[in-house]
Amino acid sequence: MALPPPDPQYVLRGANDAVNTLCFHCADPEPELPILFSGCSDGLIHIWNIKTRRMDGTLNGHGGKSVLWVKTLGNRNTLLRLGRDQNICLWDLAEGRKDVTDSVSTDHVGFCKCSLLKVAERRWLMAVPGKDLEEVRVLELPSKTSVCTLKPEADAKLGVPLCLQLWQPSVGSSPSLLAGYEDGSVVLWNLSMGRRLSRLACHQEPIMALDFDSEKAKGVSGSSEKMLCVWRQNEQQNLEVQQTYQLTNPGIADVTLRPDKKILATAGWDYRIRIFGWKKLKPLAVLDYHTATVHCVAFSDHSLPGQRLMAAASKDHRISVWAIYNPT
Repeated sequence: MALPPPDPQYVLRGANDAVNTLCFHCADPEPELPILFSGCSDGLIHIWNIKTRRMDGTLNGHGGKSVLWVKTLGNRNTLLRLGRDQNICLWDLAEGRKDVTDSVSTDHVGFCKCSLLKVAERRWLMAVPGKDLEEVRVLELPSKTSVCTLKPEADAKLGVPLCLQLWQPSVGSSPSLLAGYEDGSVVLWNLSMGRRLSRLACHQEPIMALDFDSEKAKGVSGSSEKMLCVWRQNEQQNLEVQQTYQLTNPGIADVTLRPDKKILATAGWDYRIRIFGWKKLKPLAVLDYHTATVHCVAFSDHSLPGQRLMAAASKDHRISVWAIYNPT
């Protein structure tokens, strides 16, 4: 008989609105780590100490506008945040500070999150939704230099981008961007040429989330329909469908691969977190804890595999933290 799904290791409570986004930072050796950042619909970012399981601090300054995306930039004291105020802010958290030191205006009115890729020591690329609805801009950080602007052909009719994923096949190689669009297409962009390499129409509904395994050249996407789609990049650089999985209920808000690329987690509109084996998309568990839509799932970056955690953020104001399928 199959074992029942586990309960969360613990639950983080304290947010007063829907929790939209999560970012772990656990790899640094300082004793006050590991930590988890969460962004909420009321414009607040909470900083959670994973060891004490308590909130260590709160960041404000977003005018009550919803936080869509948070990500550390190199270390725990530098935090990027995208909000519904159409600004990306850079926070300095060193030595107890809570200062916004820089910002970039996106002029984008949608809900698309950014994507960040480290390409060299102290150098990153960041993909951001553009001012024109179908447009994606790629910037270099920390200089904020524009790398390229990616805009589909006038007759492509992709709609707005809803999710972005920067990646590169190997260190030093040319980065690429995967974007999921409103029409259900995934598009692969070449950044050095600023042009589209491939378009795959893999969903009937808008793509809400995607993730990509650059070692296997294989990705996964979820939409507002009842289907997960796994696709790959072939030797001709084209995207092609490899596998689909029919879900019980419609609506995927997020898909996330664990850093070791063995486990896939999905966040569902049906309040559930689903766990799959990444190799064959084998269903492993359905985690039924939350009482509202799960907006986000994230895996920790602990250096020791046995310490890895998964966190899920929900519209019910709670963050559930799990330890599942860790190597012993």
